[in-house]
Amino acid sequence: MKKTVKPAATPTTWDPEALYLKAQRYVQHMGDLDSDDWEYALWSGFSLEFLARAALANVSPTLLAETDKSWASLYHALGFNPIEERFTPKSIAVSEVFKRLMAILPDFTKEHEGFGILHTGRRNAELHSGEPGFDGIKSSVWQPRFYQTSEVLLLSIGMTLEDFFGEDEAKVAKQVIAAAVDDSAKAVKGEVEAHKKVWLAKSDKERAMLGAQAAVRATRQAGHRVECPACASHALVVGEPVSAPIQTLRDGEITEKQEHLPNHFECVACGLKIAGLSRLTVVGLGDRYKKTQIYDAAEYYAPQDDYMGYDEDNNEP
Repeated sequence: MKKTVKPAATPTTWDPEALYLKAQRYVQHMGDLDSDDWEYALWSGFSLEFLARAALANVSPTLLAETDKSWASLYHALGFNPIEERFTPKSIAVSEVFKRLMAILPDFTKEHEGFGILHTGRRNAELHSGEPGFDGIKSSVWQPRFYQTSEVLLLSIGMTLEDFFGEDEAKVAKQVIAAAVDDSAKAVKGEVEAHKKVWLAKSDKERAMLGAQAAVRATRQAGHRVECPACASHALVVGEPVSAPIQTLRDGEITEKQEHLPNHFECVACGLKIAGLSRLTVVGLGDRYKKTQIYDAAEYYAPQDDYMGYDEDNNEP
């Protein structure tokens, strides 16, 4: 059978490679922001939508075309030029994209679909309403699902976390994913409750004294100050750096900031200790934090003296 009408290449509107590159562009911009910033979460929503669209277009670009009112967008997605007046390509809603992916991709579960709709819904609320879509939402609440969902989508198009996020962020993503699926970590809730009972059994005077001591220690010791999940006293988490330090110069001072992923918690007031990102995540302490250090610029850039000792001054008269 002879084909008398031949399609052209897939237009950029529906091209999976173009959609993937846009998703990657957004995730790169996300990486330039602070991980505890609402904009960081907003750009992750942009990235997730286009990664999902790329995965669906990789099955077939026609699956993205809106067909409710006409077939022009479908025809365009096939590589043809519609004759419809004032034609503008129309895509399906992002919620429908996630629904179709769940039906098509074996590893894309109902949980992935639900997160995708929720996360992009928050983005829509941020953009199209007076509601602050991402304010007050800790990164440990959404990042595990974001990385999990992204990984499934990436695998469906032959890509990896390293390809999409880069080596450093992919390493963090894998740690966050592993922590989220560690069911044994949930046992830490029992430890928190046990310390809470012991704490409440103490007298008001003793709790006040221990709380004051903990506040002093949290101020003077190295680490990131948090609230203890058992006794609500000031406590510290410490962790490992997950990004290169960023330095800014202002008014003769150098401020250096570096993101860390927590791996240990200790409260000196009630004695609670928690080790491991997965266990910290269960009790809401798994968020990244910034370590900030301030240096005097003159001292920071002063050359090191190669010779630390000095000869005696024998030039006396």
